[in-house]
Amino acid sequence: MTDPFATSLQRVFLYISYTSLYMYSPKYTYFPTRSTAKKETMLAATNRTEEHVHSTFASRYVRAPVPRFKMPEKSIPKDAAYQVIHDELMLDGNPRLNLASFVTTWMEPECDKLMMAAINKNYVDMDEYPVTTELQNRCVNMIANLFHAPVGEEETAVGVGTVGSSEAIMLAGLAFKRRWQHKRKTEGKPTDNPNIVTGANVQVCWEKFARYFEVELKEVKLKEGYYVMDPEQAVELVDENTICVAAILGSTLTGEFEDVKTLNDLLMKKNEETGWGTPIHVDAASGGFIAPFLYPDLEWDFRLPLVKSINVSGHKYGLVYAGVGWVVWRNKEDLPDDLVFHINYLGSDQPTFTLNFSKGSSQIIAQYYQFLRLGFEGYKNIIENCMENMKVLKQGIENTGRFNILSKDIGVPLVAFSLKDSSKHTVFEIAENLRRFGWILPAYTMPANAQHVAVLRAVIREDFSYGLAKRLVAHIEQVLKEMDGLPSRLQQKKTERETQEEVFRYWKRLVDRKRAGVC
Repeated sequence: MTDPFATSLQRVFLYISYTSLYMYSPKYTYFPTRSTAKKETMLAATNRTEEHVHSTFASRYVRAPVPRFKMPEKSIPKDAAYQVIHDELMLDGNPRLNLASFVTTWMEPECDKLMMAAINKNYVDMDEYPVTTELQNRCVNMIANLFHAPVGEEETAVGVGTVGSSEAIMLAGLAFKRRWQHKRKTEGKPTDNPNIVTGANVQVCWEKFARYFEVELKEVKLKEGYYVMDPEQAVELVDENTICVAAILGSTLTGEFEDVKTLNDLLMKKNEETGWGTPIHVDAASGGFIAPFLYPDLEWDFRLPLVKSINVSGHKYGLVYAGVGWVVWRNKEDLPDDLVFHINYLGSDQPTFTLNFSKGSSQIIAQYYQFLRLGFEGYKNIIENCMENMKVLKQGIENTGRFNILSKDIGVPLVAFSLKDSSKHTVFEIAENLRRFGWILPAYTMPANAQHVAVLRAVIREDFSYGLAKRLVAHIEQVLKEMDGLPSRLQQKKTERETQEEVFRYWKRLVDRKRAGVC
């Protein structure tokens, strides 16, 4: 016989269970109303999103192709947008295995937090973010002192933070051009044919400056075995229209430091003879945060009287993520006043000398963090460790017996190397095959007069360890062994000239392929 009390209790529990299921099920919604019409309308709206509620992966949200070149007509859920983009980015290379880049790929978590906290700050709003402006000024003064600028204890250094060394070089070049123009006008001479003297090994941003601001670029050609600017040839190219000579502290091609001291001495002698007063700019994008710590006695900076400005990349061996560079001048007279703009529509009078207006504050704050966190000792230890790992990699590559080492022990921590025998296979094939293991090593030919030399380069950064160096050598050896068993991509019985031309065409196709599409 059924207990009436138990039956009633079961009914209560069932009612509560069904009510809870009805109220909190993702398929239905509880409505505190007895209006059937309204309830049905809301249920229909909920049922339309049922698929989204139960989906666990973005592909279930986005069943139609995502537009590539036009904005989609309708919105999609935030987690769907995240997943679609996240999945596509998986096809990018691993930044830490990208040995083509000088740019920092690792920072401490504490610095990451500071950067994220400042990601919504526009640096140009100096009146609204005075502390950020103060941190930038501290960085400028620290860098100026590191480069031995003649700044007194109570004086403020002249310089500015930029998006990178490209912008810094543009600003320095403009300052040189404007000073040269002022001088020529004072002397009653024409100002329509300025030029700048560099080595053919300069980074492309120098070519951009020359083209954008209508300055002739006079390049000292390279030669096999000597891949930096010859200071004697550079001074020979200087004339009365030369706005400056640009020396590179850390060539992109081989990491080698150019001889700024000899350049300064030769140019001083020529200036005394001609009265031209031609100055020097040092592009220390890569080497500016290396030389002071490893080679303190090397004279390349403001200790040399003709060096009027220096740029350096904070996002290279300054150890900050991409997006920050610096340019500093010897003194205020080297930066013409008519290049500095004053604005007041952000709250107060603010001087500005940059090419772009708005920019994030995160990288500047990160740079200050690194200066404060590491100090001179910390930077020295990190760069020394990079050099040790560079030597490990260099020795391993030499031990294969297949390569010539073109880079120097004094310079940027990188290994540039070429095949001793390119008659059967090329460095471009090696670079392609190393990508199977995730490694990205650039293969390229040298500039004018040395373009027949094809090179591989591995840049050593803070996050490239001893173990990774050993692993890279092992993969290079494996690739060489596999290639030895394959037929040559180059046609048999080619002359040395034909082989060189084949290598050049192969490189050009890679460059053209990179240039295609959105820049």
